[in-house]
Amino acid sequence: MKRLPIIPTIIVGAAIAAMIALGLWQLGRADEKRALLAVYTANLAKPAIAYPALAPVPDEALFRPSSAQCLEVVNWRAEAGRTRTGESGYRFIAECRTGAEGPGLLADMGVSRNPAFRPAWTGGQVTGRITTEPQHGSLIGQLFGNAPPPRPMLISDNAAPGLEPSAQPSIDEIPNNHLAYAGQWFFFAAVAAIIYFLALRRRQRPTDR
Repeated sequence: MKRLPIIPTIIVGAAIAAMIALGLWQLGRADEKRALLAVYTANLAKPAIAYPALAPVPDEALFRPSSAQCLEVVNWRAEAGRTRTGESGYRFIAECRTGAEGPGLLADMGVSRNPAFRPAWTGGQVTGRITTEPQHGSLIGQLFGNAPPPRPMLISDNAAPGLEPSAQPSIDEIPNNHLAYAGQWFFFAAVAAIIYFLALRRRQRPTDR
């Protein structure tokens, strides 16, 4: 019998071990995500809290009702969004001044089907639920912690004039795909092991002369 190739075996073994480790890590992440979703679900029934002006938003604050005073709208942002009836459109996020200094307030003030709409709302008391601003950072930055944490944002209960109320944040929109990812890594590890085993068997076959 031919000797087992040492270097290829080490490389393949290390790759399989890494895949299994990633699968186990995803299983742990699935448990963490389930616990986090339980916290968010409980937050929906809790009373209002003070608006967290700074990022990152604590898990205990997400989806809680809150309110804040928008002294002046300094900028409007249009993002893809949905109304409470499920219709697609553009939600308009007000960047507000809340005082002489400080991080200010982000408030989702409603949805329009016209991306060129210019809201006339200039400020006031905003009451709604706490969520986070839309993220546009790269996936690599999010995975390796290079992206800044998203700032808190209120989804207003009442739309600004000319807009329809935005859909309230929903637990159902938070994916928990870690079990599927774990299964994929275990599958990749099994496929790699089978392919290498078949390659070794073929290598052991006598060659015709």
